[in-house]
Amino acid sequence: MSHYEKYDETSRHYDHTRVAVGAAIILGCLASQNKALEAMSVLDAGCGTGAYSQAIVGSVGRIEAMDMSQGMLDAARAKLAGPAVAGRIAFHRGSITALPFDDASFDGVMINQVLHHLADDVGAGYPLHRQVFSEFARVLRPGASLVVNSCSAEQLDGAYWYYQLAPAAKAAMAAGFVPLEDIEALLGDVGFALNGRFVPVDGICQGPAYFDGRGPLQKAWRDGDSFWARADAAELASALATVEGLDRRGELDGFVAKHDARRSHIGQITFLHAERL
Repeated sequence: MSHYEKYDETSRHYDHTRVAVGAAIILGCLASQNKALEAMSVLDAGCGTGAYSQAIVGSVGRIEAMDMSQGMLDAARAKLAGPAVAGRIAFHRGSITALPFDDASFDGVMINQVLHHLADDVGAGYPLHRQVFSEFARVLRPGASLVVNSCSAEQLDGAYWYYQLAPAAKAAMAAGFVPLEDIEALLGDVGFALNGRFVPVDGICQGPAYFDGRGPLQKAWRDGDSFWARADAAELASALATVEGLDRRGELDGFVAKHDARRSHIGQITFLHAERL
């Protein structure tokens, strides 16, 4: 469970402004194995409302989707009722730090924008991340693929225009994301070989809703990014007041454009592909 976001609550609006960016990258990583996609068993670790599962369920053999939030799982079950009846996907409530699956039981694991919700300790060498990656190594077969969807420091700094509205929340978000180089080192420590980084530069996690400068004024819009849960009441009020002020002065579109300028060059997210040795 996220140590700062109330996903049982935000799950009601999460899909209003979320898109499964980079699903083709995930399938490409899985397809690098010497096994047909339609024969693969894949774990969606921290599946949320099932957006990524929905994006690939028609291409792989079977998905086991797991999350700690009951609200998120309920949304995923409703969204994927058809594939569930067909036996293409099953749902589990549990923690990514202790997976309820047998050793070497998967051909692939994907984890999308989940790791920053771990309350980890950088000074101790990220023990929770190490535990999670060790669990992934345990349940993956040799030669199987792990796909980690995270953000670089540069992306967090310059690829989300609304992060500029709440500096303290932005700093907290940045502190929660383990540097990609450290993630790669941890993966190497527990039995993975890195196969590459991939950035879907044109992908926008919130889809068209991202460009709505007035979006932050709506709770349903804010529920699509856990960034807002990092802002305390005072900072949230200040951010909303800033949006309203910019809007009154006719400056809101310019603010969005200014603080979105780098996104098209750096992308919003990065995928790491690793192979289980």
